[in-house]
Amino acid sequence: MPSRVLVTQQILQEGLDLLRAVGDVQIEVNPTPGAIWTPAELLAHVPGHEYLLCLLTDQIDAAILGAGAGGSPALRLVANMAVGYNNIDVEAARRLGVLVTNTPGVLTEATADLTFALLLAVARRIPEADRFTRTGRFTGWQPLLLLGAEVASKTLGIVGMGRIGRAVARRGLGFSMSILYTNPQRLPPASARTLNAKFASLEEVLRQADFLSLHLPYTPQTHHLLNAETLALMKPGAYLINTARGSIVDEAALVAALKAGRLAGAALDVFEDEPRIDPALLEMEQVVLAPHIGSATREARARMATTAAGNILAHLRGQPPPNLVS
Repeated sequence: MPSRVLVTQQILQEGLDLLRAVGDVQIEVNPTPGAIWTPAELLAHVPGHEYLLCLLTDQIDAAILGAGAGGSPALRLVANMAVGYNNIDVEAARRLGVLVTNTPGVLTEATADLTFALLLAVARRIPEADRFTRTGRFTGWQPLLLLGAEVASKTLGIVGMGRIGRAVARRGLGFSMSILYTNPQRLPPASARTLNAKFASLEEVLRQADFLSLHLPYTPQTHHLLNAETLALMKPGAYLINTARGSIVDEAALVAALKAGRLAGAALDVFEDEPRIDPALLEMEQVVLAPHIGSATREARARMATTAAGNILAHLRGQPPPNLVS
């Protein structure tokens, strides 16, 4: 009997082709482009599948992980097509003997590019300038028109110095920025020298950064890491950039800090209650918003799809999945 793989959303063809190249595999893919199954719909589809290829927008709870348990076949592996895996109940997966994998390292450069694009966009008011120009308000050069902030030689604060944080730091060096970072582990001395990056406490990074960029995973410990108290520590006139996870930031507190003028602006690719966005953020000209597109290049999404598929293929062949998280 062929092994059965359930793909919860449509992905790039490269991933599906990799799975189909292996004999004796039957693939079921959500047939509607852009559709996300509800938990009830997903629960109804899982039984009878040994492998689940899902995305960060799919909430994989104990009920889904246990669907079909005791039957033939039962779910054996969940391949999350994302770096983070807070959408999966990992503890329940361990209890039920279901493996969980992710796709680290394949979207680093794309996300770092987007981070710096957002940083430049909010500093130089590019989306606002675009709207200004398109609506016919541009009547010629003016010395006070849409004044923004220079990026060169400013302090870039990075919270979370993993792959993406280091890639953002490299881009900051190109703008002669001072790199200040905080992370559970310090960089090896050689890496710190290469990046010209100095370690500091979170409080010190908040106080000194002209641009604060978040690159840490979402966990119970990082929930609302940026809240009313910590946002109040930020340098007046600083900018916040978040391409990590929305719930790291208390959006209500961020709105209050922006309204009070303590922060000059924010650029957000992720949101606390995604896809819902706080209506106040939608109305603020000093805020740049993107629809969670950090990894949205064709190259990165193809690598994500093939890496997720590769984790499944390894298990099918009796090999340890290369990106096992549980």
